[in-house]
Amino acid sequence: MNVLLVNCSPVRNGATAEIIKMVQAFLAGEPDIRSVCIDDYDIKYCKGCRSCHITANCVQDDDVPKLVKQYEWADIIISVSPSYWADVPGQFKAFIDRCTPWCNTHEPHAVIGGGKRGYSIALRTGPNIRECNRIIESIEHFYGHLDITPSGSLGLCSIEYKEALEDRTEEIQEFCAKIARENGLRERAG
Repeated sequence: MNVLLVNCSPVRNGATAEIIKMVQAFLAGEPDIRSVCIDDYDIKYCKGCRSCHITANCVQDDDVPKLVKQYEWADIIISVSPSYWADVPGQFKAFIDRCTPWCNTHEPHAVIGGGKRGYSIALRTGPNIRECNRIIESIEHFYGHLDITPSGSLGLCSIEYKEALEDRTEEIQEFCAKIARENGLRERAG
């Protein structure tokens, strides 16, 4: 199984990146695990021209195809997103918008391959889980249009800095263990 960890935050060393490290450490030893940060890619905004509805290709030249290749490679995708005004960061939203050529609501559309499972972890600084749920819904909506099966989620409130994750390690490990069990991966002790 190929596992792709997606840091949906433009911050490479914050709490979101720390969760990516924790998940990667828990799933270590699997055939192949890759992690990417949305900020490592040049992603232009969707122009709304709808050319991709006819051609299944975008008219823009940037790194979106490179990132989509990572999704094509993966069997399991785990997206980790902080809250930016109660939703995914703008950089990740721009990527979602640009995935219209792969969207299953029009023909023709490009395909990233079937049988993929998607998981989501949302974090926010405040105490209200509703905001985490909104982020998870955005990611799962995206997964659904790419024919990635939404398979589980975890919402983490009151996480402003990565130090706050020390008290949440067990919760994150339990979520990783669930992913491992559901996909026949080796479970690793915390």
